[in-house]
Amino acid sequence: MNKKHVAAYAAVAAMFGIMGALVAINKKDPPPITTAIAPTGGKPHTAVDNLFAQSLNDLQGNPQPLSKWRGKPLVVNFWATWCAPCVQEMPELSELAALDAGKTFNVIGIGIDSPSNMNEFAAKLKISYPLYVAGMGGTELSREFGNSAGGLPYTVLIGADGQVRKTYLGKLKFDELRADLAEL
Repeated sequence: MNKKHVAAYAAVAAMFGIMGALVAINKKDPPPITTAIAPTGGKPHTAVDNLFAQSLNDLQGNPQPLSKWRGKPLVVNFWATWCAPCVQEMPELSELAALDAGKTFNVIGIGIDSPSNMNEFAAKLKISYPLYVAGMGGTELSREFGNSAGGLPYTVLIGADGQVRKTYLGKLKFDELRADLAEL
């Protein structure tokens, strides 16, 4: 290999390096994926029935029937302590829940994590809404709501009538969530 070849290879490598850097600089986070679930003529979705049939432990280890959330709009947030977008959105979700204080809707968090991790996290951030421990079973529950990839965070908006109104995959856009809640 002569010096001309080495120089040519170096130039090509530098060009690809610059192109890669430009792509990385201009990369934008994709918007969260939202879906609407088809209405069922007033009957609750099977996933909603299954959710309300669950009894999950709270952070103190006491089993709590999720059926107590039936009858009012409900925001269900599937999350984990190791999920960076989950951690980023939880303070704002907590603030939203605290401002309404259950008057027009409720917020619950279903953790796909261990009780000890969730307790430590909740103590640091002082989350204002109930958190429930589902472990890996929470992933299966979120899949029933259309989260086929099992991605987190995954949020489900359920109307007072038991209908899934919308799902959100990825970090919440709170203006969109507030508008969706106002429509209920």
